[in-house]
Amino acid sequence: MPDVLVTGGAGFIGSHTVDGLVEQGYKVRVLDNLEPQVHTSKKITHINPGAEYINGDIRYRKHWIRALEGVEYIIHLAGAVGIAQSFWQVKKYVDVNASGTANLYQAIEEVPKIRSNLRKIVVASSKSCYGEGTYSCDKHGPFNPLQRPIQQLKNHQWEVLCPVCGRQSGPKAIREDKPLQNLNPYSLSKYVTEQLSMDYSYALGIETVAFRYFNVYGSRQSLSNPYTGVMAIFLSRLKNGNPPVIFEDGNQVRDYIHVSDVAAANRLALERGNGVYNLGTGIPTPLKEIATRLAGLNGLDILPHITSDYRPGDNRHDFADNTKLNRDLKVSNFMSLEKGLSELIHWSADQVAVDKFALSESQRKKYLT
Repeated sequence: MPDVLVTGGAGFIGSHTVDGLVEQGYKVRVLDNLEPQVHTSKKITHINPGAEYINGDIRYRKHWIRALEGVEYIIHLAGAVGIAQSFWQVKKYVDVNASGTANLYQAIEEVPKIRSNLRKIVVASSKSCYGEGTYSCDKHGPFNPLQRPIQQLKNHQWEVLCPVCGRQSGPKAIREDKPLQNLNPYSLSKYVTEQLSMDYSYALGIETVAFRYFNVYGSRQSLSNPYTGVMAIFLSRLKNGNPPVIFEDGNQVRDYIHVSDVAAANRLALERGNGVYNLGTGIPTPLKEIATRLAGLNGLDILPHITSDYRPGDNRHDFADNTKLNRDLKVSNFMSLEKGLSELIHWSADQVAVDKFALSESQRKKYLT
């Protein structure tokens, strides 16, 4: 019988997690529906011969019950991803992320043998739950702002202003106790995943780790899915001779963590930790720097197109405070951005990339403008 069930185990983060688990001697079962937007064919491209694969959907409780038979650990990574798309496919995002996770706990409650076998659950949440980041004013100190007003964005005033004096403020690392805002349907659906796991951890006494992933990148991320991570979207544009498109002014910072570090943390969480944790490097990098470095590593003289436009649901700055992660899980050493980008470029050299950014933008403008 398998030790670990990995939902979404044929995907980007999931396949790396499965590889590490198998290498460490775990018996692994994968539940994945091979979502067409992520998998261009119904063939699993990152299959690990040491794992068992079930083609199933977390939206169906019977698929959960079948997949959970005999397992001691769950790493729940399956989910619909993408902030912009969640606005015009809100039912799908809620069905997959929120109801899909609810089905897990319904199955645990309904089948006593499943519940008695379980030792720990790890779930994928998202840093997008925070909404806007944490900031500090030179005069009035740190604060957690509300979403930037639309009129401010229309005036191309991108930076967050102190709510007391109105001066421009600088970003600080985000701690887990920051109030959550959930500025889009995607983040809200991921928060439901997280909160359900914490509620049932308390009610059923099952140790649970919920990771709030920051910007994950690396090999196997779909280069033809315009709603995946920004690295893959930029890389797809560049491989097709098109400039990466950046909203606002390109100075917004994000925290980029390599998929190998995320997979390692998922495995480590089976042994350590309990509760909600940031999973990021704690290092902020401007968005336009990412676009420029990706172009340079590809030997391309293509500058990003900075639109000076804005998108509803976007925040200005964010990067992780990983003090709690280091304290409880002893995770502190992350792959450098330089090494991680080199790995991504090497892998992507022979990958097909269909640039669907224009399609995604046409959808956004249709529904949100």
